[in-house]
Amino acid sequence: MLGILDMAKKKSNFVCQECGYNSPKYLGRCPNCSSWSSFVEEVEVQEVKNARVSLTGEKSKPTKLKDVSSINYARTKTDMDEFNRVLGGGVVPGSLVLIGGDPGIGKSTLLLQVSTQLADKGTVLYVSGEESAEQIKLRSERLGNIDNEFYLYAETNMQSIRSEIEKIQPDFLIIDSIQTIMSPEVSSVQGSVSQVREVTAELMQLAKTNNIATFIVGHVTKEGTLAGPRMLEHMVDTVLYFEGERHHTFRILRAVKNRFGSTNEIGIFEMQSGGLVEVLNPSQVFLEERLDGATGSAIVVTMEGSRPILAEVQSLVTPTVFGNAKRTTTGLDFNRASLIMAVLEKRCGLLLQNQDAYLKSAGGVKLDEPAIDLAVAVAIASSYKEKPTNPQEAFIGEIGLTGEIRRVTRIEQRINEAAKLGFTKIYAPKNSLQGIDLPKGIEVIGVATVGEVLKKVFA
Repeated sequence: MLGILDMAKKKSNFVCQECGYNSPKYLGRCPNCSSWSSFVEEVEVQEVKNARVSLTGEKSKPTKLKDVSSINYARTKTDMDEFNRVLGGGVVPGSLVLIGGDPGIGKSTLLLQVSTQLADKGTVLYVSGEESAEQIKLRSERLGNIDNEFYLYAETNMQSIRSEIEKIQPDFLIIDSIQTIMSPEVSSVQGSVSQVREVTAELMQLAKTNNIATFIVGHVTKEGTLAGPRMLEHMVDTVLYFEGERHHTFRILRAVKNRFGSTNEIGIFEMQSGGLVEVLNPSQVFLEERLDGATGSAIVVTMEGSRPILAEVQSLVTPTVFGNAKRTTTGLDFNRASLIMAVLEKRCGLLLQNQDAYLKSAGGVKLDEPAIDLAVAVAIASSYKEKPTNPQEAFIGEIGLTGEIRRVTRIEQRINEAAKLGFTKIYAPKNSLQGIDLPKGIEVIGVATVGEVLKKVFA
């Protein structure tokens, strides 16, 4: 098989020096001529096959680095700007992209929509191992028209898939999903570690040697990680996670590995009856249901890759009924929330050890960067003091163990985003405001400690 690296294989047999009799194992006495101790081992080394051989039969050869021509491949852009942003600007020829997500989250819907758009720019081969061609046809009619250069192939045998790739020679290849594809040369069941590794290795060689942009759908485990061997994520160029709750319409496409772009970009979509629709202003979506005058709420300007997003952090602090206080987080890091509560109790005098605390990020977005610390602290203090925050105020800053507000990155982009959405006041680290141009219409207050922020907010 051309897609797998065949190491040099040794084949040995034993030959009698008296009569030339061949035996697969050593014998003390030759059964042909009855001579003793006449067998000598002979080793035959089979030919090593090149792993990277293109569909035209061209083999790869060692080349000096200075002689390699640097080619800037033009990225193929889809009609979804959110999808292009997550990939780093578009689909790179010869790239291998792995997409994972919970069952029923919309992975197949996303790739089918992307396929219909890529069919206008090249030949697409969609290999389905889970659904029949009739099922995919029904979904495609709901999503839109299909171009003539869209080929659908319901198959799970890797040899058959490779032969069709050689015939069609597509520009884009979609495998849905990798756990259903099997290689006949591996004696194990579908979805096993060896099968997934073998099939992915062959797809990688096909993509690299023939410049076929390949998308692979991967199943996830109960813990939310991609199923199969860990090396699967190392073999591919890009790893995307399609996240969201099945009871909410919003979906987030997050890049956790990308050799052609940023690893912190996200794309936000909304699942509708006609498929996935881009959310061009996610900040407004996350803030549109916020109640005026509600306690335990604070707005943070977080960075997701190169994009600033305003999100709401909510907190509910109530006296504990049992002996030990309960802590619950949704969309926030549990250890970070516990650290912030400890700082509030030690440095600001808030008695939280006998209070249950429930924290969440509204809208289903996951917040994990250090700049959200100040907003979490203000939300906890707002619920504890039963005092609402100003709905036109936002908070940015990392909290240290001594209660200081530490500087954050891209402060100017965060402030501009808050000003664009109509916020009139923003609290930010004092050290981050040096040498930046502040926009008009918003008051930026530089703070040094979390105690200083609470005094100004709840004066």
